[in-house]
Order: sequence, then structure tokens, then C-alpha cells
Amino acid sequence: MKALVINCTLKRSPDPSNTEALAHVVVEALEKEGVDVEVVRAVDLDIEPGVVSEAVRPGDAWPSVHARLLDAEILVIASPTWLGRPSSVAQRVLERMDALMSETDDEGRPVAYNRVAGVVVTGNEDGAHHVISEISGALADLGYTIPGQAWTYWHLGPGPGPDYLDDERGRAWSHRTGRAMAANLYGVARALADRPLGAPPE
Repeated sequence: MKALVINCTLKRSPDPSNTEALAHVVVEALEKEGVDVEVVRAVDLDIEPGVVSEAVRPGDAWPSVHARLLDAEILVIASPTWLGRPSSVAQRVLERMDALMSETDDEGRPVAYNRVAGVVVTGNEDGAHHVISEISGALADLGYTIPGQAWTYWHLGPGPGPDYLDDERGRAWSHRTGRAMAANLYGVARALADRPLGAPPE
């Protein structure tokens, strides 16, 4: 089984990413189940704006990300919170994923069917539940299955504060929730592999 984690931080590599650090807890838990996990930092790629799977122009990196999406049974979108909302990078990723709604497999199923997805959020301000709701809702629209408690987040309450990598407070809960998230993603992905959804009725 394969998983793809798309880190939607605004920080380019090799700058440390708080969001990627928390997502790594989920990655480790999935890897313990034998899942092959790949992490992509979207801001490092030249992803053009648009709502298509093919390249918008020469050099557009989205087609390679699209191929990885279709190769993975598990997807994790990881985003920081900015102004209480998902990052602009996360929004661009979701906009490009919009094209999945019109793509089907050989059996007429939307390509996101029988794949599971979850969300990781960090931020030094409140708004994590809103970010989780926005991203989870978009992924469900595309056809992904969102297991119960398929998310984890970290922040220290309302108002500005320290970053995840700068403060140990709250990490134990976020890590425990991240491990539960990984278990739920893996469990539902296995269930769908054993009894896959069919094409929607006409």
C-alpha cells in the first residue's frame, strides 16, 4: 500500500517546516504498518494555477503530482493555518485536484473512489478545525473516503503564539491523535481494498 503526503507549507526546502514535522508522526505510524510513504513539499514544485490534470504550460509540475495521487491509496494534505484558513499552496493543490471529479477508471468509478484521505494542520493561531473542515470537505467532494478522526492538529489556543517546533506543549495530544489518524486511514484503506466501492448508479 502507498501513501502520499502533500505538505502545503509556504516554506521552501530546506527551511524547517512545522507542518511537515507533525505530519512525520503520521508518516512513521503508516510506515510501521508497512505503507510506502512519499512526502512532497508542493511549494518546491512549479505548480501552475488551474483546474486540469494535464500541464497548463511547459514545466508545470502538476502532472507528476497527479500521477502520484493515482498511485497512492492514502492521501494526507498537510497545511499550516494562515488567517484561520488553509494556506494558499493548499488551495492551489485542491484546485488542481478538482479535475479528478471528471476522471474515471476502467470500471467507470471516479478515480478518487476507494482511496482514503486525511488532514494535518499546524499554526500559531486558532482555526485548525476550520482548515480541517475545508480540506476534508473538498476531498470528500472529489470522491475520497474520509475515515472518522482522520486528522491531527497543533496550536496553543486563540491568538498568536509559538510554532510547533519551538514549543513542546500540546505535542503529546497531537502525536497521539496523529497515530490514531494513521491507524484509521490504514484500516479503512484495507477495508476498501477488500471490498471496493463500485461505480455510482446511473
